[in-house]
Amino acid sequence: MSSQPAKKLASTGTLPRRSMLQAGAIGTMGLSMADVCALRSQAARSGDGSPASPKAVIYLFMTGGPSQHDTFDMKPDGPAEYKGEFSPIQTRTPGTDICEHMPMLAQRSEHWSLVRSLTHTDSGHDRGTYVMLTGRCDIPSTFRSSRPQGSDWPSIAAVAGASTQRRQNLPTSVVLPEKIYHSNTGVYPGQFAGLLGSQHEPWMIEATDKPHAYHSYSGAFPQYLFDLHKGELSDKRDWRFEVPHLSLPEGVLDDRFQRRRDLLGIVEGQQRALAEHASARKYDRDTEAAITMMTDSKVKAALDVRSSDPKTLERYGDNSFGWSLLMARRLVEAGVNTVQVNLGNFGSWDLHGNNFPLLKNYLFPPTDRAVSALLDDLHESGMLDDTLVVMAGEFGRTPKITHIARNIYKLPGRDHWAPLQSVLFAGGGVQGGRIIGSSDKDGAYPASDPQKPENFASTIYHALGIRREAVWHDLSGRPNHVYLADPIEGLFS
Repeated sequence: MSSQPAKKLASTGTLPRRSMLQAGAIGTMGLSMADVCALRSQAARSGDGSPASPKAVIYLFMTGGPSQHDTFDMKPDGPAEYKGEFSPIQTRTPGTDICEHMPMLAQRSEHWSLVRSLTHTDSGHDRGTYVMLTGRCDIPSTFRSSRPQGSDWPSIAAVAGASTQRRQNLPTSVVLPEKIYHSNTGVYPGQFAGLLGSQHEPWMIEATDKPHAYHSYSGAFPQYLFDLHKGELSDKRDWRFEVPHLSLPEGVLDDRFQRRRDLLGIVEGQQRALAEHASARKYDRDTEAAITMMTDSKVKAALDVRSSDPKTLERYGDNSFGWSLLMARRLVEAGVNTVQVNLGNFGSWDLHGNNFPLLKNYLFPPTDRAVSALLDDLHESGMLDDTLVVMAGEFGRTPKITHIARNIYKLPGRDHWAPLQSVLFAGGGVQGGRIIGSSDKDGAYPASDPQKPENFASTIYHALGIRREAVWHDLSGRPNHVYLADPIEGLFS
């Protein structure tokens, strides 16, 4: 794999008049879309240089870290201070129980399997997020909390994007509906391309208009937006979920161009202004790719989820969780290989207090509905076999229920716990109805078949069809192995 910048490729002809006008519209922003897309067009090839298989992954990242005890690894016979308030229900898979407040997922267990033994050692949000988004436990000495750097390891989304072939002129990896922010300090590292280079940044779809305005509010707005500290529904109703907004890769453009702009709105508006100019011009292939991405009807439909049929919105949930998963599904259908969905604002699942009412009333209902609708749509369309859906957080939660911050939270919760979490895998060749690994009697540590973030990442790369000998090159040209461990054994047939 070459580490040299992609070269511009000359067009073999002239673009249609409509495309030419659209390209001119993008140019009115002062942006060289050819330069931007040229950086992206170096879609990496695996192993012997052949394109990777057209597989896809949707990575649902549960910001804050959901509890294994209250989701997929319940301990109903444990002490009261461990087992919590919820009861297990039987799924359609004999012998597999999950939380009673996820009944829709329970009815779809033939599509998913669980790994109950994922473990690492970093119980802080910043480092735990870094580990689970990069798939690497070896955090470099240059790591800085809430300060992404070029010396960071690249995210799984970035490596996957660089190691798969671009299809239909679309980005290979997308992150939505916003970056992961710490409520007090800033943007978490580990979400970006880092050492892989800014040309391989995942495309960030910033769909929310208040990325860190209300640090104590979380959830699937509007109807599931809750006050983290009070443990009740918020009275805030002014958050917006507006798409399309495709922000350009960080570090590519000068500061003067780093503005929030609706690219499609500019394209459509300028089409009218430029309608008189029909002279043909030649554009290179990368410019044409940019135009395709911005104006393709499938891309527009994928982004315009709020205008979906009411029945579709009802199935997914007419809220930010439902909109995000519907968008992810449509982007994969349009040809995007990897989509990371950050499911929750500002650590929605970080329930040090008010754990049980917030899970029951404001987190489980939209998650259960949206993920179930996603699995149904992928299955019914025939896409599930080629699309891996993964659901994980930065870590699990403490086995013992605590109430150490009584001055902040009304009711008890669970604290950070990196030694154990449960992860759901569906589709992408995963055999449904399986349980990989187990936890001890307290749900604190793996009792069998422990899996590391490196195994987790390798499972994603395997599902994408990336060859085992594949490498990525850092900015100095040094090769790095994509696979740092074996994929999780037992998930695939």
